[in-house]
Amino acid sequence: MSIEEDSRRLAELGYKQELARTWSGFSNFAISFSIISILAGCFTTFGQAWNNGGPIAISWGWPLISVFILIIGFCMSELVSAYPTAGGIYWWAATLGKPIHGWFTGWLNLIGLIAVTASVDYGCATFLNITLNRLTGGAWEGTLPQAFLLFVIILALHALINIYSHKLIALLQNVSVWWHVAGAAIVVGILIFAPSEHQSLGFVFGGTNNNSGFGSGAEGVPFWLYVLPLGFLLTQYTITGFDACAHVSEETQGAAKSAARGLWQSIFYSAIGGWILLLSFLFAATNVDAINEQGGFVGAIFETALSSPLATAIFAISTIGQFFCGMSCVTSMSRMTYAFSRDGAVPGWRLWSRVDRNRTPVNAILAGCLVAALITLPALYAPAGLTTPVAFYAVVSIAVIGLYLAFLIPIWLRLRMGEAFKPGPWTLGKKYKALCWIACVEIVIVSIYFIMPFSPAGVPGNPDFTWTSVNYAPIAVGVVLIGIALWWTLSAKHWFTGPRRTVDEVPTS
Repeated sequence: MSIEEDSRRLAELGYKQELARTWSGFSNFAISFSIISILAGCFTTFGQAWNNGGPIAISWGWPLISVFILIIGFCMSELVSAYPTAGGIYWWAATLGKPIHGWFTGWLNLIGLIAVTASVDYGCATFLNITLNRLTGGAWEGTLPQAFLLFVIILALHALINIYSHKLIALLQNVSVWWHVAGAAIVVGILIFAPSEHQSLGFVFGGTNNNSGFGSGAEGVPFWLYVLPLGFLLTQYTITGFDACAHVSEETQGAAKSAARGLWQSIFYSAIGGWILLLSFLFAATNVDAINEQGGFVGAIFETALSSPLATAIFAISTIGQFFCGMSCVTSMSRMTYAFSRDGAVPGWRLWSRVDRNRTPVNAILAGCLVAALITLPALYAPAGLTTPVAFYAVVSIAVIGLYLAFLIPIWLRLRMGEAFKPGPWTLGKKYKALCWIACVEIVIVSIYFIMPFSPAGVPGNPDFTWTSVNYAPIAVGVVLIGIALWWTLSAKHWFTGPRRTVDEVPTS
């Protein structure tokens, strides 16, 4: 499909070509692959699975949950093929349903993308903090305030790269793919050949662990129905953000096919690569006590199984991969902000929908990064005995809930529309019914689990209750949902009509 045909299709959907359409199909795949980033999620949320289920939450949980996420991806690929716009899932919901569907989808998606940006850049800062501490022999202390300072610096760098290096972004996405492939391969190679001993197959595929404080060990109902599913946050968080393929579709050539293909392929290849990487972690996890003492932190595996230089090398490889991931997150988040503002949904929308002479939404980039910094402020504090702030996992939960609820609405609307839906060149055919139902049920279940407390100390009324242990995801998401519902009821329903056309006529060839 030529650029002229892409622009004509965009005009049919109601928009003129304002963003530069310079991305190849591979670049489109690359941004979602980079945002999924097995060098980010597999490292930063490993402890969530280790403490809530242990090895089985990883060795069996990862491929199981990956299959469900791939099904969600297939459903979304069909939608992006039919509607390749920067608004992505918000646009789909408003078109398949009513303005109210677009309103809720847009806000949930925007909040999720901002939270993903915050969590990825904070994870990057955490690993950079550790790397600097190791490289300086402890001269850089690696405290929580230092981690937050690095987080702000990284966030600012990502904003600047997105503002001033627009032409380099697509190139950097491509570089990021190869860094993730080569970097993960190097890490796996180190963990296979460097340790003096490895764990058994029985431990990797049958071992259990319960450091959550709920229940006793790995026995009984609390473990299998509550604790173990909390460990699945590792997979659900890592393999997300793939809607980026839709958000940059207005910048992608042949978007109706390449964006759809890029979306599901980014999930598929990340799932395979991530599983191999995580299994290498588990086989090298020979000092279980040391890992438990560090709260399930993945770095404990490297520190106990490897020499100091090799452990530092792995931290550095992951840190760079996370930096690429955060850069891609800012790109996706800013395009969603731009698109949603273009349709008048965000306060001050004229400011956020403005593009500069390089056709870059500068104001949307700055606003999103500022909000990402603000919602991560609680990460300045961690509960006693923990190195990772509960606030980090709360921001992660906000990201997962916001994004997946936003995915749920258009998938449900497409299911409801049935045969009346007009697919693009990439379609599920008659399989859409079964796949859409599976996707909807999985998203509902996941969203329920990720608003639950991560430990007894986060349960109000518990003798050991502390505010630093509270999973504030349900508070944040609840306040947002109530806020946007009230806003809709009292005001927005009178003026928000969904996507606004910016072209009156479709150009002819």
